[in-house]
Amino acid sequence: MQKWTEIFSDYIHNLESADAAHDASHVQRVAVNAIKFSKIEGADLSIVIPAVWLHDCFTVSKKSELRAQASTLSAEKAEKLLADWGYPQANIEAIKHAIAAHSYSANIKPETLEAKVVQDADRIDSIGAVGVARMMMTGGKMDTTLYNEDDPFCIERQPQDRQWTLDHFYSKLLKLNSGFHTKSAQIEAQRRHDYMLDFLKQLESEIS
Repeated sequence: MQKWTEIFSDYIHNLESADAAHDASHVQRVAVNAIKFSKIEGADLSIVIPAVWLHDCFTVSKKSELRAQASTLSAEKAEKLLADWGYPQANIEAIKHAIAAHSYSANIKPETLEAKVVQDADRIDSIGAVGVARMMMTGGKMDTTLYNEDDPFCIERQPQDRQWTLDHFYSKLLKLNSGFHTKSAQIEAQRRHDYMLDFLKQLESEIS
């Protein structure tokens, strides 16, 4: 798969990303974790590797009305790219499913081990230190205020992450820990989840 990995990597590193939190470095981190999880769980790398490298190949901004369709559009684009590159056709449908199912906003249930691995690897990159950093980058891009001064930690209100960046912990990031499919991802997710809780405790001590 080394030749194919180089092709996929070259393509992604030359593709204009939707935003800085979904750049080529994000894709590379997701690929590293997907391969690690695959080796532990026994997933088919001929499906996982193209799926994980191309999971964001159709770029859609966070503000776009097409955001919930981005993973399906990426799956369709990936099919065309793989055909142009001459990738073996036997696993194309499985690759498309893994790409389509990776997205949180799409809410598509992963039906195969490979799709679960790709989804797990993508969501791992949304939590922990790197997840917090990406959240802050996205908040800056969307020009949201850092936190609600009256209730920073959503104790007595529903989170509104389009208005306050910190609310994204409560609308999404802290909810992800219970949704990982593979044991290897669950172990890593718990470590990163604990870091985010510690981060929030530290932040509370600084802004109280």
